[in-house]
Amino acid sequence: MLEKLKRLPIISWVYRLPIFLRLYHIFFAVSGALIYRFPSRKIKVIGVTGTKGKSTVLEIINSILESAGKKTALLTSVRVKIGEKSKKNMTGNTMPGRMFIQRFLRRAVSADCEYALIESTSQGTVLYRHMFINWAMVGITNLHPEHIESHGSFEKYREAKLSFLNYAGMQGAPVFVNGDDPSAGFFEKELKENEVVVYNAEELPEFTQEVYKILPGKFSRENIALAISICRKLGIPEEKIIEGIENFKGVPGRVEYVQREPFAVVVDYAHTPDSLEAIYKTLKMGIPDGRLICVLGSAGGGRDKWKRPMMGRVAAKYCDLIILTDEDPYEEKPERILEEIENGIREAGYDMGNVFKILDRREAIALAVRSAHPGDVVVSTGKGSESWIHQSKDEKIAWDERKVFEEELEKVNL
Repeated sequence: MLEKLKRLPIISWVYRLPIFLRLYHIFFAVSGALIYRFPSRKIKVIGVTGTKGKSTVLEIINSILESAGKKTALLTSVRVKIGEKSKKNMTGNTMPGRMFIQRFLRRAVSADCEYALIESTSQGTVLYRHMFINWAMVGITNLHPEHIESHGSFEKYREAKLSFLNYAGMQGAPVFVNGDDPSAGFFEKELKENEVVVYNAEELPEFTQEVYKILPGKFSRENIALAISICRKLGIPEEKIIEGIENFKGVPGRVEYVQREPFAVVVDYAHTPDSLEAIYKTLKMGIPDGRLICVLGSAGGGRDKWKRPMMGRVAAKYCDLIILTDEDPYEEKPERILEEIENGIREAGYDMGNVFKILDRREAIALAVRSAHPGDVVVSTGKGSESWIHQSKDEKIAWDERKVFEEELEKVNL
């Protein structure tokens, strides 16, 4: 009902006024805290922000805490978990509004959870969804350009991340900063009035090789390092930290292997040039004699148009076969989105005979599977574990990337 009202011309005009927007979102933030009786005062709330890796870090922390016998609640873009009960996050938002977070925290307190682990986003911070929460500890994974159109500039995007970290830090929460990230110096300087803990991936404990199959690449080591740093600060014994990481089974849609033989199939959420390069580089290193077959798209709706040619150039650098396809076009023409990615591929001097454009995502996946030979790796990015493909006029198509791959693989194996 509220969404329909917001589309009325006069309401739409008022809603765009900065002062109204500020009051509107602060109203929901403070109302939620009051209605649910400030639940964060009775539970340790840990927040993680950053461009990529947030869900994975929180899932690793959750695994460690559970290994240590702690009862947890978890709110990420992937799922909502309270104690033993877990369900997919179907809100469409990583950091949902309308009092959702305060209600989640109250339910966690009522379930006797000791920790609540929350994924924090820059857009959620701009909408004040981080406010009126007592943060016990917060951390940032990394910082790369994203949501530039919605924030106005990279600097404003960075300021949103800083605002969240500073809000928690001023409450006395230790702030964990990635020493391996180029933004480390900026955050250390700006957060100098707070307790800053710098972590890095150089000195990790010894793990079994199975851990690095589930969490491959340098970016995964940085995620592990943040999870370990937070858990050490919480006083979790070292043996439980190692046990929790070795028990970790991965996150749906994050470097998720659908199969490993005779050729590998990987589903990942990467949707920025940096995250795309990280996953491509990691997978390419593991197949010196095989091909990397990439299913690639980019979100529409005016979201970060600048990145599309860059993603094309990254694909040209690592992929042996590129299949461009629909992701979440929203109001934009899907054909135009693919053209912009294709421009980057062409600019890189790539053999365009190895590029296919197939708007139907299932057909694109089917072609990738049919094209694969033993020893190859097929990787699809952008959707991860998301449940919908968003189209124009708020229309959406139910989607399960892993399931689609499984169905197409079954056809090939018949």
